[in-house]
Amino acid sequence: MKEKLLPFIKQFIPFSLLTFGLQFWVTRFLLPETSFYYSLIEVYSFHFCVTFLLYWFLVFVNTTFFDKTGYTFLATGILKMMASIVFLMPLIQSDFENKIPDVGAFFVPFFLFLLFETIHSVRLLNVK
Repeated sequence: MKEKLLPFIKQFIPFSLLTFGLQFWVTRFLLPETSFYYSLIEVYSFHFCVTFLLYWFLVFVNTTFFDKTGYTFLATGILKMMASIVFLMPLIQSDFENKIPDVGAFFVPFFLFLLFETIHSVRLLNVK
């Protein structure tokens, strides 16, 4: 299991730091007067933890029940979407004036992390 998880971690940490840095730069220098409900640290901590835990679970299923890996990937995708809704619920229910920048600041990394996770999940599935 370690040999399947280590290459993911070696790419996942730099990917997370790079996307965080880019979004930090955009929000700090291109959108300096925009206020956000969630800080970037909160958003990226959520994405990092959820993506890592779900991929770890996917690797666990892949090593124990190889034929169920695809179904597990679909299930973890649904879990990730549900966790995102739960994470965004305080924003949705708040009286915060402009929610659109927060939604964008959340879903841009959501889809980048999802793409990263999908690429690595396909690699898991293609191993003979």
